Parts: sequence; structure tokens; C-alpha cells
Amino acid sequence: MSVEFFWRLPTHGDGRKPHDQHTRGEWNSTPPERRVAPGVRNGRPDGFGYIDYLSQVARAAEINGFDGVLVPTGAGSEQSWIVASTLARETRKLRFLVAHQAGYTAPHFTVQIAATLQRITQGRVDINFITGGDSKSQRAIGDFFDHDQRYARSDEFLEVFRGYWRNTNYDYEGALYRFENGGLGGPLAQAPIPGIYFVGSSEPALDIAARRSDVYLVWAEPLKGNQEIFDNVRRRAESVGRANEVRFGVRVDIIARPTEKEAWDEARRLFSLAPAASEKVAAITNQTALKESAGANRQWALHKGNRSNFDDLIVGPNLWAGMSILRGGPACGLIGSYEQIADRLAEYIDIGATSFILASNPHLEEAYSVGEEILPRIGEAVESLKQRKRAA
Repeated sequence: MSVEFFWRLPTHGDGRKPHDQHTRGEWNSTPPERRVAPGVRNGRPDGFGYIDYLSQVARAAEINGFDGVLVPTGAGSEQSWIVASTLARETRKLRFLVAHQAGYTAPHFTVQIAATLQRITQGRVDINFITGGDSKSQRAIGDFFDHDQRYARSDEFLEVFRGYWRNTNYDYEGALYRFENGGLGGPLAQAPIPGIYFVGSSEPALDIAARRSDVYLVWAEPLKGNQEIFDNVRRRAESVGRANEVRFGVRVDIIARPTEKEAWDEARRLFSLAPAASEKVAAITNQTALKESAGANRQWALHKGNRSNFDDLIVGPNLWAGMSILRGGPACGLIGSYEQIADRLAEYIDIGATSFILASNPHLEEAYSVGEEILPRIGEAVESLKQRKRAA
């Protein structure tokens, strides 16, 4: 089975100089007075705005061999569907993995949005389906469902999503949604259904992944942990008659350089600059998230809140559990030479991963670096690993 590679779009900022109004590509770098200055468009004399930068990142991903881009969502991000529809006209073959959660829209509206974007892109849309963050974050957007209720909603939403798309006379009555004679019609009904990429590590999440997903995504961990959860979902999928229908993917940030020393030196430099009281650091000790998120607990087990000793956060070959201190998000990242990163990705492929969502800051330059230096090496790394296993 072929392996696909996505690059993350920085819809929440790119980690550049946040207070430099002249920095291209930073989401919040332009102060309000610059936006309204006479003769200035979008905060710059040349009119270059943040969406122009995202367009550059998307085109760089396409040029450098990535299959698609992840379009994240969240309260602090640009709206994922709007960004994807804008960038679709800037690219030719690039796929858009659009992040979405059930609480945002009614199922029929999501179907209409996705079908329209499929027609615009000629079938280049997939959906990264997320169930939401901790209850505090969800209440901020008007969602007062608890953890298990959110997953029950996701389960029913995905059932309705496919049913509404595939049927022109769709009747359905569930716990949350009800339709009479619904379904897509006209040209929209001919649009291909997007692939469903699903995330979550709790028991309800694993069951939904087995029943509903095309690709089950995890955050990178040491290989043994990721293989265990892949096997868990695989067994559940077999029990519901989907033995060969669920694929697996890994999301991981990387710091790659020509040599291993250069990569670790860069990671240590960024670690030394990370303020101890920053919101990003505080995020890894968010007790609400730990109470409600099995995924957050799996990541916590790798770093246990340590943010003072760099070496103690090395949890495997080229695997460092301090990435959330630098950038927020998942704890583990891959750090090493181009060859080493290719070797590590080959090991994830060996345990069953066929999809990867990669990222590195700044996203534009690193799309070129990763695309030119790492992606071409992965095929050889996979074959080399197979030969070593055969010889063992």
C-alpha cells in the first residue's frame, strides 16, 4: 500500500518574529494602526497578507512532493474550510485534509460544504474529524456536552454524514439527528465522499475509529506504544467486519538538519529560549485536559511535566518529548539528520502507518527542506529496514 505525506498549514501562526510588523507570514504580526494607515493594504505597502503566505506554503508543499496539507481548526486558527477553498484555486493536485468537529455545524450543512469543495477541487478533499478538546475549551464555543456525549455525537454525525451524502431520499432518526427525505441532489450528489481521518485515544474514540474511519491518526510515540494502539483499533475493526478498511497515520513535528548534531543543537537552542511560564509550556500540564483526554495522558506519560532537563525528554532514537514546550500541541517530535528522520519514518511505516502529517517551523522553508531532503530518502529507508529484518 502506498504511503501519503501531508504538510501542516500554519493557520494559527508560524513561529516567526511575533512583534516584527515587517515579517511576512506571521498571523498576528501586524498591529492595528498599520492596517488602516493611508496607502497601506493588509498592513503592508505591497498588500501581502497572511493568506498570501499560506498560499506560498501550500504551493511549496505541492512543488516538493507532498500529497496534501492539513488545514487545522481551533479557536485560535483561521477557519479551515474557508482557507482550504481559497488555497484550492492556488494549487493543482494538492489535497486538503480539512479539520472539522461535529459541534461546529449540522451534518447536512457539512455535507453541502464538503461536496461543494470537492467539485471546486475535483475531488481533492479529505476531512480530519476531531471530537473536541477539554470541556473548558468546548464551553467557550458553546458546546456543553461532556467527553462521552461528544464522542456519541461524533459517532452519529459520521453515520449521518455518509448516509446523507449517498442517498437522495434519506430518512434517519437517531438520538441527536433526524431527517425526512433528505440527501444530496443534483451535481453535488456525484461528488466523491471525502476520506475520514479520525483522532482520539479513549475507548469510545477507538470504537468509532474502527466503525467509521478510513484513516486512524495518532500522535507520535515510541514505536511500541503506537503499534499497540494500531493493533487495538485493528482488532476492533475486524470485529465489525472492517478488517482491511482502516489505515493508520502518524502526526509528528520534526527538526531535521544535514547532521544529527546540528539538529539537536537547534532543538537545544529553542529549548533554552522557551519561557518557563509560557502558555505553551502550561498547556502540557493542563489538568482539565489530563482528566478528559486519553491522548493527553499518553503524551503526559512520556514527559511527566518535565520542562527543565532537556536530555530527560529523549524517549527513543531521535524522539524527543519536549516539542510541546517549543510549539504547543503534541509532546513528541523527531530530531536528527535527514537520513535519520527518513529511517525513523520508515520504522513507523513498518508497524503499519501509511499516512503522515509532518510539520516544522518556519513552514515555508521547511516544506522545501523536508520535501527535498527527507521524502526522497524514505523509499530507500523502508527497503533497507526490510533487508535488515530479513537478515536477522
